Amino acid sequence: MTTSRLTFGDPMTTQEVKRKLAAIFSADVKGYSRLMSEDEKGTVRTLNTYKEVMTNLIQQHRGRVVDAPGDNVLAELEVLWMQLSVLSRFKKN
Repeated sequence: MTTSRLTFGDPMTTQEVKRKLAAIFSADVKGYSRLMSEDEKGTVRTLNTYKEVMTNLIQQHRGRVVDAPGDNVLAELEVLWMQLSVLSRFKKN
């Protein structure tokens, strides 16, 4: 993480802004509506299992799940190589 000093208008006024390199990860279920119409309970059970696995993998790579509404998972990972590492593990599972 880096810290920058920015001046707005008055040169006597400075504000520190902390910046970091991050990757945003978003995933959803292909055919979610169809799956829900065919087997709602089974789909929700499977979805919750996968969300738990994804959350654990993301956290293992120093990331955090920002939100997980419905069939979506939105996460932040510190740097791109971590995101690629997590994605490769999802593809294997």
